Amino acid sequence: MSTLPAAPAPEPMSPEKRAQFDAISRMAREAAGLNIVPEKSAMVFSRLGKRLRALGLSSVDDYIALIQGPDAAEERENLISALTTNVTSFFRENHHFEYFAQQQLPGLIERARSGNRVRLWSAACSSGQEPYSLAMVVLEQFPDAHRHDLRILATDIDHQILAAARAATYSSDLVAPLKANGRERFLRPAESGDVMVADEVRALVALRRLNLMGDWPMKGRFDAIFCRNVMIYFDQPTQNRLISRFAKVCADQAVLYLGHSERIDPAANAPFRQVGQTTFAFDPSASPHVSLRHGAHQE
Repeated sequence: MSTLPAAPAPEPMSPEKRAQFDAISRMAREAAGLNIVPEKSAMVFSRLGKRLRALGLSSVDDYIALIQGPDAAEERENLISALTTNVTSFFRENHHFEYFAQQQLPGLIERARSGNRVRLWSAACSSGQEPYSLAMVVLEQFPDAHRHDLRILATDIDHQILAAARAATYSSDLVAPLKANGRERFLRPAESGDVMVADEVRALVALRRLNLMGDWPMKGRFDAIFCRNVMIYFDQPTQNRLISRFAKVCADQAVLYLGHSERIDPAANAPFRQVGQTTFAFDPSASPHVSLRHGAHQE
């Protein structure tokens, strides 16, 4: 996910529109923790219009009645998909991948070669470019990574965008950053002039649907967590709770990577210290208030 698009100053909503907006924003908060402010009302109603047309409904009230029903789980997912913006690219915010490659990966490779497990998490993977970029960085330094216990978990709340990630097929313009950096070896030709990510890259990545506001079935800890341009959807208390949850699944010397406009609020009282641009090292000595749990093996 990425930032919601900038919106002009909204016109005052009628009482009917305000009630509809409040109902939709409340459902989005309950379902996914989204904090949608009235300033985004024009965007909300525009995207709802697309769902109404897709479903053949004539009014927003009919749509609200639908998603409040007992059998509307799939459409509630479609609503969250409609209200979030999946903007991503290969090696987006490249300074994170550079830090990972130079400061973290050599030590992780040594650990993996010693028989230890290494886990990386792309916590809002969108259409897959982020976890596949991470896998490419790993393979550049660690070509035999598949023979060791190193895996990348890639999750997103949007089932539709996950389908695109699983396909791992992109138009030629979307893979331009790979070609510019000499990474053509990780690409294969696909139909209609598109390009597919190579099997060796895809083999390191496990794609799963996950709502960050829900239960996390993973029991082990992560050495790196990429959660970029996600927290901007949440209010500050929700952001702080998420940061605290990340701390509980961090391995020793783990690093948390956030989006370009995201920071860790001191009020979160979380054990992280900044080591680079929106790059934060897990440091248990930074806070005595985070209870770490030991879990079992995870994917």
